[in-house]
Amino acid sequence: MTATLVREVLGYPILAVTPAEAVDLCEDAIRSQRPLQIGVLNAAKIVNAAKDPALRDALLSCDVIFADGQAVVWASRILGQPLPGRVAGIDLFEDLLALASRRRYSVYLLGATREVLDRVVDVVAEQYPDAVVAGHRDGYFSPAEAADVAHDIGASAPDMLFVAMTSPKKETFIAANQDAMHVPLTHGVGGSFDILAGKTERAPELWQRLGMEWAFRVVQEPRRMFMRYFRTNGAFIVMVFREYFRSRTQSRLN
Repeated sequence: MTATLVREVLGYPILAVTPAEAVDLCEDAIRSQRPLQIGVLNAAKIVNAAKDPALRDALLSCDVIFADGQAVVWASRILGQPLPGRVAGIDLFEDLLALASRRRYSVYLLGATREVLDRVVDVVAEQYPDAVVAGHRDGYFSPAEAADVAHDIGASAPDMLFVAMTSPKKETFIAANQDAMHVPLTHGVGGSFDILAGKTERAPELWQRLGMEWAFRVVQEPRRMFMRYFRTNGAFIVMVFREYFRSRTQSRLN
């Protein structure tokens, strides 16, 4: 990827590609066996990383970063670093499973509860029959067990590793164990296992296009999600406009 395809948004180098181009980039990594660690950014993660240096460092250690949230795309345009659109983590996950089925690539599924994980394994077998499940493990393990989990993944030698754990556990686990696992493609997919298993309903396509998936989650779980999104969305807006006015002031001084 050339430097012209990178947009600097709130301190993060985000790749300016379409979803199809993102999949091509991932397949190139598998074919070349050159490890590629994917990071995805939404508004909440940017806000949380501003208060959590370990999360920020883990994100910046990724080989490529995609804009998972529509709010990040909007921010890129306000800040004069326009992205063509989002590369949603769940969509990329499903596109890569489809790729695995077409090419008979192997995958390792790490994360979620045992019940959800078992259902995801079944769904992969049903919907992506030629994808090879090299191994799977739920996401409920202690820090002391992390090295053993990474060793198991490395011994399974998958082409793709999907990690469905919460932030920052997901990012820090991948960053700390990438060398031991040595997987060509690593993608932290957050709550995507819950969606694939049917435990969580994804927002309708119109809500997605409008960048309102967060609002759909609030409708689903108002007590748990309202204040979380109220705080993070408000903080994100402040961050964007603070950067906007800072850059304009800097331009005038120059």
